[in-house]
Amino acid sequence: MMITMKDVYKIVAGRVLFESLQFELRKGQRVGLVGRNGSGKSTLFRLITKEEPLDGGDLFIQKGLNIGYLRQIPDEWKGTGKAYVETAFEALFEMIRKMKKLEEEMMVPEKMEKALADYGELQEQFTQAGGYEIEASIDQVANGLNIRELLHQPFSHLSGGEKTKLGLAKLLLEKPNVLLLDEPTNHLDLQAIEWLEEYLKQYDGAICIISHDRYFLDHTVTDIMDLESGEIDEYKGNYSSFERQKEEKLLAEFHQYQEQQKKIKKMREAILRLRQWANEANPPNPKLFKKAKSMEKALERMEKLERPVLDPKKMNLSLNAEGRTGKDIIVAESVCKTYGDRPILKGVDLHVRYQERLAIVGANGSGKSTLLRLLLDEEKPDAGEVKRGPSVEIGYLPQNPLHNVDRNQRMIDYFRSKITVTEGNARHILAGFMFYGYDVFQKIRHLSGGEQMRLKLAVFMHQGINVLILDEPTNHLDIESQEILEEALNQFEGTVIGVSHDRYFLNQCFSHTAYMLDGELHRYIGTYDETRDRWLNMIEDQNPKPSKPSEKKEKQAKYQIKDAKQEISIEEKIEHLENELDAINQKMQQEQNPGQLMEWQAEKDELTTKIEKLYEQWIG
Repeated sequence: MMITMKDVYKIVAGRVLFESLQFELRKGQRVGLVGRNGSGKSTLFRLITKEEPLDGGDLFIQKGLNIGYLRQIPDEWKGTGKAYVETAFEALFEMIRKMKKLEEEMMVPEKMEKALADYGELQEQFTQAGGYEIEASIDQVANGLNIRELLHQPFSHLSGGEKTKLGLAKLLLEKPNVLLLDEPTNHLDLQAIEWLEEYLKQYDGAICIISHDRYFLDHTVTDIMDLESGEIDEYKGNYSSFERQKEEKLLAEFHQYQEQQKKIKKMREAILRLRQWANEANPPNPKLFKKAKSMEKALERMEKLERPVLDPKKMNLSLNAEGRTGKDIIVAESVCKTYGDRPILKGVDLHVRYQERLAIVGANGSGKSTLLRLLLDEEKPDAGEVKRGPSVEIGYLPQNPLHNVDRNQRMIDYFRSKITVTEGNARHILAGFMFYGYDVFQKIRHLSGGEQMRLKLAVFMHQGINVLILDEPTNHLDIESQEILEEALNQFEGTVIGVSHDRYFLNQCFSHTAYMLDGELHRYIGTYDETRDRWLNMIEDQNPKPSKPSEKKEKQAKYQIKDAKQEISIEEKIEHLENELDAINQKMQQEQNPGQLMEWQAEKDELTTKIEKLYEQWIG
């Protein structure tokens, strides 16, 4: 065992969080720690790292064990991002300083022999510890997490999310014996998440991960620890396996509970009958009274099973689209946006129709949030235009849903400032979003990220929206709440546009996927998994491997009349659009619904027009 906790007792804010918690982490184990928001997952990590004291119980840590803990925001640091990351190699830099000192001593004749011997020994240690690979290691992690641009910026100027990414890079470079990762994917784009998955698969130490990203857990862990009601249940396998096992376990426990309830009922009936027979006997029968008493004591001694909760309390989330909008919801034509001298959007075209589900995917900084702000009319494009259809009522759910709200305002007062209802009705509505009793009188500043998201959703459900624009909506929701949001979105009759890096959420809720790359938007029919290869191919085309000299000459000869880059770009656009056209044709062959066929036809006509224009451009 590397880490063992026995009978841990912990009180947080006057509430008993753990009463007799048991936890063990073994060498080489890869654990996903799951549970609802507020169940104590992050507190458990802080107890292991001794940032918080135990109120009872014992913590045993293997002697000499190096534990690395990723906090959601790392400590402040004076210097550049790279200087912060380089602190992972402090022991190696200390060796370098010692070697330089020994080099000076080698110049002194009386010290030379000993200094030379010490230098050789130290250099061997330095080599074994990877001292000559510091820059290569930093490059590997920086490229994988897509943080190259952050390395040369002052750490104090970075956002919380950017600092967290640097904290993750530093932690990976330290290579501790145990990695404790608290929501490591929250600020990473999809490519970085997939790189991190591969990195962790090869990691040599033990890993414990708190995450609400079900795909990430499926790809990285071999065990799940389910923290519920202050106790941990351990399951072998990844998250999908855990869900199946937990369901089977709950059903088995419920069956045992039902059997015991039948037995208890029979025993109580038998006790009543024995007493009745004893009283009816003439004279009364003391033996029957004694037998009834004996059975009553046996019933009292019986260890009663608690009723398993098969359907735990969930958000009663029902998204209703109020009022019918026109067919065209949002149309963006040739939209351009530049910040300073950096072009973010370079002629983006987007056509979103009634009831479509469109996911927008791309690397961090690719322009996804900028596009959302333009669609919401929070910013104006430098060129092109964004048009909204009639009767469009947009509900916007950002990553920090209550960032402009008075933090000292009570939850119920905020809700009633948005929705005109009595206090009693407000409490009834909020109960449907898992805010019970005095919870509704909490101040906004005391709400967790997940609670803020639920409160915002409660407001949306009573504002008559018909278009939802979501910006990383699952970031602060526990898995149970994510599943309810997914179910509600699938029942929503309006239009949904979402930015997310949660692959499970993307695949469950969006039938169209648009990829933001180099300021342009490339849209495909299909989920993220169904269209991901096209995105990766575009990225590869954008960053091709260096050509051999003979290949370069062939390309120059082929494109000598026109600019080669422009020629390739137009060809790629034509190919992408023709692939989309093929996909629509296949869908139309299988579709029976006349209304849907008309929508596919409209999209087909639009694509055909675009392709014809590109061919005219290509021919010149």
